Amino acid sequence: MKRTQAKNPLPGSPSQSCLLQDHILEVEDLCVSYERQKSRLFEKEESMQVLHDVSFFIRKGEVLGLVGESGCGKSTLSRAILGLQPRYEGAIRCAAARPQMVFQDPYSSLNPAKRVGWILEEPLKLNTALSAKERRQRALAMLERVGLEEKIVDRFPRQLSGGQRQRVCIAESLMLEPSLLIADEPVSALDVTIQAQILELLSRLQKEMGLAILFISHDMRVVYQLSQRVMVMKEGRIVESGDVDEVYFHPRHPYTKELLEAAGIEGEEERPETDAGADGAAAGKGTDERRRADA
Repeated sequence: MKRTQAKNPLPGSPSQSCLLQDHILEVEDLCVSYERQKSRLFEKEESMQVLHDVSFFIRKGEVLGLVGESGCGKSTLSRAILGLQPRYEGAIRCAAARPQMVFQDPYSSLNPAKRVGWILEEPLKLNTALSAKERRQRALAMLERVGLEEKIVDRFPRQLSGGQRQRVCIAESLMLEPSLLIADEPVSALDVTIQAQILELLSRLQKEMGLAILFISHDMRVVYQLSQRVMVMKEGRIVESGDVDEVYFHPRHPYTKELLEAAGIEGEEERPETDAGADGAAAGKGTDERRRADA
């Protein structure tokens, strides 16, 4: 099949009119290649293909899990969806005006020289006509929504725990009320108890705000807890996809079976739990005060 180089890879392009009514994102035959740096002066330039004919869709208000080992192309895919990958082949159609991202490392994704209040208000300052007072009110309301106290607004990222920083990252990504969120390994840098709390938070916010989420992880158990559907990626290709129960309990591809076996899930008949176990369940059912203290 002949493909053409995308002239405008930014999400929300005019091609969004081709989306099915209940779809918020459609990716069709996406291919991404990187040029390899020449090690010798007269060496011929070579390219390395990272994504191979990737096609999928996300429905409005749906959580789609993307699982695969490190280096398989998951982050490259997320960058292409957000318009941060300038060259690709294929089509990306997105109905979300401002898709947002939650990154793996909350510390490196926050400006260390700015206080939390500035971090949360900056998207509003750049994209709305709200007054300074209105921006601060929205920032405080969002902090409460993600389970943080108002006093956090005057702190620097270095003064926060890992769980608090990730909550701030989630709050920042939601300030413009996006309909599509891309969460790239959002809990992998946290300990298991805090992981369970952040997963519970994402699940609650997804239901309250009707968010569609592309949830990226290498952890099969974590993906199962949050997703309705799941895709398995290997070496830049989607090798299996479907409803989460179908993929987990009736896997077809050998690589999917390997991942499930490595996670200790293969053969289970009940819904897998994360490694946090009972501690994570207790954290999810705790009061707001406990969440604030633990995170």
